[in-house]
Amino acid sequence: MDLKSNEPFWLVKNGIINSYPSLKENASCEVLIVGGGITGSLVAHQCIQDGYKTILIDKREIANGSSSATTAMLQYEIDTPLYLLRKMIGKGAADASYKACAEAIDLLQEIGKEINSEAGFKKKSSLYFAALKKDVPWLLKEYQARKDAGFMVKWLTADAIHRKFKLSNTHGGILSEQGASVDAFRLVHELLSFNKLYGLQVYDRTELLETKTLKSGVKAVLSSGHEIMAHKIIYCTGYESTNLIKENFVNLISTYALVSEVEKKKNKSLKELLIWNTSAPYMYMRTTDDGRILIGGEDEKFVNPEKRDKLIHKKSKNLRKKFEKYIPEIPFNPDYAWAGTFGETKDGLPYIGTHKKFKHSYFVLGFGGNGITFSVIGMAMISKWLSGKKHNLQRYFRFGR
Repeated sequence: MDLKSNEPFWLVKNGIINSYPSLKENASCEVLIVGGGITGSLVAHQCIQDGYKTILIDKREIANGSSSATTAMLQYEIDTPLYLLRKMIGKGAADASYKACAEAIDLLQEIGKEINSEAGFKKKSSLYFAALKKDVPWLLKEYQARKDAGFMVKWLTADAIHRKFKLSNTHGGILSEQGASVDAFRLVHELLSFNKLYGLQVYDRTELLETKTLKSGVKAVLSSGHEIMAHKIIYCTGYESTNLIKENFVNLISTYALVSEVEKKKNKSLKELLIWNTSAPYMYMRTTDDGRILIGGEDEKFVNPEKRDKLIHKKSKNLRKKFEKYIPEIPFNPDYAWAGTFGETKDGLPYIGTHKKFKHSYFVLGFGGNGITFSVIGMAMISKWLSGKKHNLQRYFRFGR
């Protein structure tokens, strides 16, 4: 499955950061991580921190899947509004899920400091505005739910939004204090480089062909014919997990993104802000660490790579028009456009946990707009499970829920 178009901005911006070998011999470990993107690198960081002998493999080059195409908006807001999620899984579980995402942003900041990251992590506020007047009543419900849950939120009128952020054609919205952005592609390489110093083994262009269950763990058979013996295997394969798990648990969707030329002075009013709206599919914007504006959306319900990529030019035009509608005072000069794949679950929550058909295994699959924050939560869940403990959210993130 092709998860991205050929030239996502982060690959062009960063180039080749680190190179890794393929595995050319048999190996053994306590934990085998399959997937070398942001999720796999974070889980590997946790496993090394917990003292496990860990190997990470990826069939591509490291971070060349979804992590090179992500827009990396770090939000505590789950794609399902809090007031609706409360109805679906209960107030306590919904609030706990939102709070875990909020805490994940702060934890990721701490991890960045620990590894001396230069991936441009920056704390930002988050504006969720009503795209249509009819959206205001339910968005006010969402505002009250978040306020009731203890989040630092304000309701801004359309006039207040324009004065503060130069956004036009809104109908009011929720301003949240908790949010951030990062260069996920660079962060992956930094995490792996840091943890290699403590024993992490990383191999790219190393494809898992099949697994064989043993009493003491799993034998991973590679396409090269070599084998890895592991006590536990953790799948951090994102949307490609649909190739392994046959039941329909996530809907895959193509999404598009456009980034402007570097214009730091003109983009100043947006520098500290994440923006998204109530349209379906929603539009989202943020600035990058090098002073560009990134806008995304225009989702389509298909994942055919050729069909998806043929629409990049058309979708880029649409995204630019949306930017000009909402922020006519700032010129947008396009520089890069690309497409990627993401997934929607029935409740907006990830799938993190065991699966009955995969023994000695865990899955950490963060879907939707919260993929990275869900991955940070997955670190904590994996840490608890490997030490024989339970996590308070495992019931709500499990398969078959």
